[in-house]
Amino acid sequence: MSVPYPPTRVVIAGGGTAGWLAATALVRQLGPLVDVTLVESDEIGTVGVGESTIPTARSFHAFLGIDEAEFMKATQATFKLGIAFENWGPDGARYFHPFGTVGRSVAIADFQHFWLEAKRHGFGGAYTDYSLEARAAEASRFGRDEAGTLAYAYHLDATAYARFLRGVAEPAGVRRVEGRIASIERHGEGGDIAALHLVSGDRVEGDLFLDCTGFRALLVEGALETGFEDWSEWLACDRALAVQTEAVSAPVPYTRAIAHRAGWRWCIPLQTRVGNGLVYSSADMSEDEATATLLAGIEGAPLFEPRALQFRAGMRRQAWSRNCVALGLAAGFIEPLESTSIHLVMIAVMRLIQGFPFQGQDSAALRTRFNAQSRHEWEHIRDFIILHYAQTGRTDSAFWQRRSTMNVPEALAQRIALFVESAGAWQGQDDLFKIDSWVSVMLGQGLVPKAHHRIPGMIGPPALQDSFYGLDQQLSRQLQQIPDHLAFIKDYCAAPVRADVRTEPANTAL
Repeated sequence: MSVPYPPTRVVIAGGGTAGWLAATALVRQLGPLVDVTLVESDEIGTVGVGESTIPTARSFHAFLGIDEAEFMKATQATFKLGIAFENWGPDGARYFHPFGTVGRSVAIADFQHFWLEAKRHGFGGAYTDYSLEARAAEASRFGRDEAGTLAYAYHLDATAYARFLRGVAEPAGVRRVEGRIASIERHGEGGDIAALHLVSGDRVEGDLFLDCTGFRALLVEGALETGFEDWSEWLACDRALAVQTEAVSAPVPYTRAIAHRAGWRWCIPLQTRVGNGLVYSSADMSEDEATATLLAGIEGAPLFEPRALQFRAGMRRQAWSRNCVALGLAAGFIEPLESTSIHLVMIAVMRLIQGFPFQGQDSAALRTRFNAQSRHEWEHIRDFIILHYAQTGRTDSAFWQRRSTMNVPEALAQRIALFVESAGAWQGQDDLFKIDSWVSVMLGQGLVPKAHHRIPGMIGPPALQDSFYGLDQQLSRQLQQIPDHLAFIKDYCAAPVRADVRTEPANTAL
């Protein structure tokens, strides 16, 4: 296809999930309008942005025209219906944060108000009893249909995912350059980025640069000195360990997030192995103790020694600075507690494509809008993660005592106050997490509303109980129609058996 415009030269610094996601999306959506070059070095290991996703990944894959079964086979993927939170409250409390909707809402009042009215009269069970995703997850069932009955995401091998995306992007026209970045050339003093100089001596010019260099942020911070906004006053964990283990049981269709005295650990089941990790505060736990805690909690033989990582929670003050857009870990870091890392890459790439700075066009307003949207997304997710720490019944360590007494961002404080006062929750137009998610976590973390809307009380206990019974029976019937999770995987997307078992981690669940 010929176009009457010269292509905009896009240079992506760094590969991994962020780099290859961006490359694939740009070349598939903008085609001849862009000339995409990705620079990466096999000598530099990558920190994967996640082995666990949220349902928005499905929409993004559809946007790219990616076949689901093919992708899942290539990445050893399993299905995910939500997250089980264990030990986040006193006495080993456990709750489930499901995808999808919970119960039935009406225009005047959301489902939690009806559920609270039911609880007032002594029936109704647990809030997430009225989520089909939660029931299917607990029963280890999964199935997909044309009606989209279940809301779901994926557990995946991040290294294989980047490799799969590369296999899509390169045939579509992305040029990969092997090499390490030695220096960054700018136009004049303090101007836009002009080119990347590689250790090999090669010079890679571009009009737009995407920084996918991970925590190093070589372009957006190293060259442009954009600045970093630190959120460690709310998110105190600054270390992680990661290890993969052999699978010793059938994969469950959910992620496990298990709190410990100085943080939490994850368990992410794939088809042939399990991803495990431990997130902790170095002020409260040594690396030796963290390693012992991680190894004591895993099942199956480790495939390598645990890999240690250091990080700092926060975001770049500008995700798009001059002619450089930071993606993934270069843009910032929020704990993987709700599996939002890959989503943040995908939504940033989507917005970049929608407001693309084509060669010869002004882009100041595009940058301003992009950065405002990015800040809203990051702060919204940040607040949702902080909620898990700030509203905790744990008092067994100094770490949790400090979390439960810390001041939280004003927007989160308003959400908590509204829920405690009236069981109210809201979702803004651009918010990632829905009302059902906020309510699931608020209730799960022990928040108890003092009141709720009085409309459900107008129904009367007998009619309300009949309604809850009917909903329960409907979900039970639906559940019986959903196949076993592992059986569905074997029929739909079983990964080929591989003889080359990895012995060292190329990626982690971060």
